[in-house]
Amino acid sequence: MHAPSSRPAPAIPLFRLATVTVLTGIGAGLGGMALALLLHLIQHLAYGYSIAHLVGHESFYEGVAAASAERRIAVLLACGAIAGFGWLVVYRYGRPLVSIKKAITSGDPLMPPVTTTAHALLQIVTVALGSPLGREVAPREIGALIAGWLSHYAGLSVEQTRLMVACGAGAGLAAVYNVPLGGAIFVLEVLLRSFELRVVIPALASSVIAAVVAWLGLGDESQYIVPHFALSANLVIWSIVMGPVFGVAAFAFVQLTGRARAAAPKGWTLPVLSIANFLVVGLLAVLFPQILGNGKTPAQLGFSNELTIGLAATLLLIKVAITTSSLRAGAQGGLLTPGMSNGA
Repeated sequence: MHAPSSRPAPAIPLFRLATVTVLTGIGAGLGGMALALLLHLIQHLAYGYSIAHLVGHESFYEGVAAASAERRIAVLLACGAIAGFGWLVVYRYGRPLVSIKKAITSGDPLMPPVTTTAHALLQIVTVALGSPLGREVAPREIGALIAGWLSHYAGLSVEQTRLMVACGAGAGLAAVYNVPLGGAIFVLEVLLRSFELRVVIPALASSVIAAVVAWLGLGDESQYIVPHFALSANLVIWSIVMGPVFGVAAFAFVQLTGRARAAAPKGWTLPVLSIANFLVVGLLAVLFPQILGNGKTPAQLGFSNELTIGLAATLLLIKVAITTSSLRAGAQGGLLTPGMSNGA
């Protein structure tokens, strides 16, 4: 009889996991880049600015401000119709949506490809047209979707697939916002709540790869231009005092929008409420073009000190109101940028 071999078993599962990690980063990067370019294309076509340069120096706010009042209202009416009828079709004819958080805790982490893709595209299209919700959920969903199916075809275990789904979501976030470290932290702190090395390595690797891949179409650009602030005692004291205030306000915003999202219609009233909601948003945008989009405009204006106290307070009230009403009317999207805009 031959003595048992003392050589270690081939590390095929580890090789497969590493391969899926790299492919997830590439897929999430390409997916995030495609969604971002689609968003820019729709913005430019809808408001008629810088058609030849999707990624240029003319901002969405500048394009909206240059558009006529009639055009703003018409675009928002189209946004309401697309949101209302689009999500009605998804809910009525598509497979049930599986959220990222549900996927990473489920025995079957796979997300339905057609429904998830349609859900993501509707978010991108409506945000591009002026919906006040965030665009960050869409690339996270596409990244998670890609990671899940790559893991499935690679024969990874359920636990490994959950890990890769979370990494795909973080990589999608990293791609569209050019925040590789932020994408990894999102995986570790928000989704998996683990800082084990076996989680840190694929989370960081996939997010870095996705961000670098997205540079091909989006460039290595920062999302915001923030002036240099000198550290001072007054600034530190102000931060200590206002920190809890912002925390309470953020909690209230999450509670308010959470209730609105939970009460959103999924039947025939969805198109009616959606069109009515976005008509109101369009009318408000005639006087306040800063309110359109996910909130990047008021945040950047705040960073650049281009808002008076009165205008900032007005925009804050309007943004909170239309973000909540849009969710209540059935539109979908994230709250990352809208929340940051409120704080700014």
